[in-house]
Amino acid sequence: MFTGIIEDLALVEDLQAKPESLRLEVLTALDAESLAPGDSIAVNGVCLTVTGIESDHLVFDVSHETVASSTLRELKRGDRIHLERALSLGGRLGGHLVTGHVDGVGEVVRRVQRGDNLDLFFRVPQAVEPYLVDKGSVAVDGVSLTINQPQGSTFRTTLIPHTLGMTTLGELRAGDRVNLEADIIGKYVRHFTGGSGSGIDEEFLSRHGFIS
Repeated sequence: MFTGIIEDLALVEDLQAKPESLRLEVLTALDAESLAPGDSIAVNGVCLTVTGIESDHLVFDVSHETVASSTLRELKRGDRIHLERALSLGGRLGGHLVTGHVDGVGEVVRRVQRGDNLDLFFRVPQAVEPYLVDKGSVAVDGVSLTINQPQGSTFRTTLIPHTLGMTTLGELRAGDRVNLEADIIGKYVRHFTGGSGSGIDEEFLSRHGFIS
């Protein structure tokens, strides 16, 4: 489990495409002594397992499922990427609960500079659209952001200078693709209240006295 608060802007050092997987090596400023093989780290919002550590280098083996459902296969040597270590019990939850399981790949529609802030507009796939709630949360390339003005399959988010300085989101341009993860609480609520065919809908709640 993660929070969507980025800890490090790492550098892609090497990528090795394999028939059914991808090997990713990154250069990081994270303390190697705080990490061990088997640890989970969110890489641009994708939960990956550390399979190798050498000084300031981390190695990840990415499965075919993860390669197919995220933007990791589009990375290039020299790209900067977001890293976040898994949340520890008792730690601060500065963003929102993020699992690192990508729900779909979205696309930047446009960007609008507003003084020191930046508005980014995204188009989302159908799997994410039901969870676009005004003032709700979404993880974009692993960054916890607030949803503004959702309209159908699009939404706007505003990046403050701190977020622009700590992430690569300010470099996004129209047409760029990003990893999206909907709010896990919203997914559970929808599942248990009829969004996935449970039979619990407004009529059911009214009939049983929950609403009038």
